[in-house]
Formats: sequence, structure tokens, C-alpha cells
Amino acid sequence: MNFIRFTIGSIKIILHGSKTYYAWLIFLLLLILWGGYGYLGQISYGLIKTHMRDSVSWAFYIGNFTFLVGVAAAAVMLVVPAYIYNWKPIKEIVIFGELLAVCAVIMCISFIVVDIGNPLRFWHMLPLIGTMNFPSSMLSWDFFVLNIYLLINLIVATYLLYCIFYKKEYTKSIVLPLVLISIPMAVAIHTTTAFLYNALPARVFWNSALLAPRFLASAFCSGPAILLILFQILRKTSKFEIKDEAIWKIAELMVYAMFIYLFFTIAELFKEFYSGTEDILYWKYLLFGIGDHKEIIIYSWASIIMGCIAFVLFLIPKTRKNIVTLNIGAVLIYG
Repeated sequence: MNFIRFTIGSIKIILHGSKTYYAWLIFLLLLILWGGYGYLGQISYGLIKTHMRDSVSWAFYIGNFTFLVGVAAAAVMLVVPAYIYNWKPIKEIVIFGELLAVCAVIMCISFIVVDIGNPLRFWHMLPLIGTMNFPSSMLSWDFFVLNIYLLINLIVATYLLYCIFYKKEYTKSIVLPLVLISIPMAVAIHTTTAFLYNALPARVFWNSALLAPRFLASAFCSGPAILLILFQILRKTSKFEIKDEAIWKIAELMVYAMFIYLFFTIAELFKEFYSGTEDILYWKYLLFGIGDHKEIIIYSWASIIMGCIAFVLFLIPKTRKNIVTLNIGAVLIYG
């Protein structure tokens, strides 16, 4: 009975807001309808509607899937200091990281559904019902760990919101075991995603042992970058108190992840360019172009330059603790 009252009360809170809030919801709804209209075209004509080909076989769907897996995994950046080290400033806002993880995983699964073409094939991803080709299929492993991670974060986030709704303290013996499981699962979802790509020897660019740690390092940058901006918006538009110490600590943790990511990238570039094998073709295309095909160069270099600038802004304590330069760095990381 209490849970039903909590559910109804939560829906009432969601439906209550200012004109700006409703305008934002309408804008998001229009985006969903626009995407749904495009998806109807895919259902009618098949994946050919996406213009994907052998050379670019993943494109928007899997690109966003990869990014959102990283965003989901980034909840660990709040979970560890909040629950393991019991650091109060982050403990007060960790719920936002878990809610972001839930939303990101739901979107990840949605991108898998649209990428397989016909949605009726989705039942093959269901254990005991479909033909998952488990355990040989990496996609089935990826789907499995994503659902486990979603379930854990959904239970924790719902329980914490339930406690907040009734203004009572959560029971540590309930939350902590789930949180401890969620930490390796957060690593697992991005690692399995990386394995899904680098297990394809025909895709030489992805066939790298460094792909999984690079994915994790980038996840611990991009996800918290969203949270940093989100926290500042919440602090200005709501009564929710978010301390500066929490924002500075998240930014500091991001520096370590950014350094590891840049180090792995340099190591990868050294291996490719120093060895000079035929596999260097992919990196040459990204950084310098091949023949008349130079369209992607500007995006590749822009990504590198923005990442380096963001690293410097977050590395220096003075710029890391300045709201303006912090936000510039967060946007550059996210970009």
C-alpha cells in the first residue's frame, strides 16, 4: 500500500512544474515523435533506409549505443565515494548518477532494438525464450550484463526515492550489497561492449586490446561531464542543495580518467605509426585523409584538440574550481 502511494505521489510530482518545464517536456516529446517517424520508414523499407554500408556498418545507432554505455558506467564515479568511502557531499547527490544510469541503459537497449532491423527479432535476445547463441555470442553477453546493471540501478534508485518520499533513512544492509555488485557490473557493461567490437578481426581499427580500458577511461570522463552541468542547472532551478565540494571532487576524479585515456591513445598511435603496417590506413584516414577523402579530418582533430584543452582545464586546480572554465571543459569533454 505504501509503495502504491509512493508511485502515485511520484507521478504527481513529475506532472507538476512550471511553463518552462512543460515546454521542455513537449520539446522532448516532439523529438521522440520525429525519431518514431524515421523508425517507421526503417520498418517499411529495412535498414537500407539508414544508408549504412559495409565500410560504415554501425553509424548513428551503435555510435550512440557505445556513448550511452559509457554514460551508464559513469555512475561508479559517484557510487564509490558515496557508499564505499561514505563521503557526504557526494552521498547527497549520488541518486542522480543512478537515475542517469537507468535512463542511459534503457536507451542502450533501445538502440540495440532499432539496430537489429526488424523489432520482431528482439525476442531472440530473451533468455530461455529466444535463440541467443549464448555463450558464444558477444551480443548476448552484452545484452545480459546491460539488463543486470539496469535491474540493480533501478532497484537502488527506486528504494532511495522511496526513502526520500517518506523522509526516512535508507537501510545500509539493503543498499550496500547491491552497490558493491553494481561496481563490477559497471565495468562489465563497457568491457563487454568493447569485446563486442574488438572480437571482429575484419575491423582492424577496433581489433585492439586497449579498446576496453580506453572505453572505460572515456566513460569516466563523458558521463561525469554531463552530471557536472546537470548539477549546476539543478542548483539554480530547484531547492536541491549541491555543495561545491562535490562538484570539485567529481572534476578531480575526471582528471585521472582523462590522463589514462590520453595515455592509452598515445600508446595506440605510437604502435600504429612506428610499426608502419598496413593497419595504419585507418588512422591515416582519420587524421590526414586518404586521397580526396578528407571529410572526417576536421572532426578527428577537433576531438583531439578539445580533449587536450579540457584535460589542461581540469588538471590545473585554479581552472578546475572556476565555474566558467569548469563548464567549458565539461562541454569540450562531452563534445
